[in-house]
Amino acid sequence: METREKLPKMSTAQIIDSEQLLNHWQGHRSLTRRLIDLYPEDKLFTFSLGGMRPFGGLVKELLAIAGPGIQGLATNEWKELDEDLASLDSKEKLLEAWDRTTAEIDTWWPRIPVERFQERITAFGQYEDTGYCTLLYFVDNEIHHRGQAYVYLRELGIAPPNFWER
Repeated sequence: METREKLPKMSTAQIIDSEQLLNHWQGHRSLTRRLIDLYPEDKLFTFSLGGMRPFGGLVKELLAIAGPGIQGLATNEWKELDEDLASLDSKEKLLEAWDRTTAEIDTWWPRIPVERFQERITAFGQYEDTGYCTLLYFVDNEIHHRGQAYVYLRELGIAPPNFWER
């Protein structure tokens, strides 16, 4: 089996710029918001399959990561991860919190020093990685949980939006 030759690490190389990365993330967030809005209110915190958490709980996790996570990336001051968010007990409250978090992301994003993406950080006091890997985790985690919601919606007889329509 042939192995690829490792390229030298070039931290100044760039494929996309900061604004494009933000737009990519916000595109995913827009699609996830559409799923929250589409989801039946009476199933949001109760319906699950295969031992997975209900979608309402998954959304709370995404909210607990995105807002505090973007602030942590900007300031390098990290609070403990808190997924409880018990007050978010309805679709309306989840959507309001989602929209507030989207605005927080837009506010904090320009404050992230570009060097932070290459620095080793410890997000939420426990997850050590580079800034850019931490941010990509935020996006990947959202995609993962949105995929679970797609399965739930299909099981409930509801056609979800096309995943590529961000």
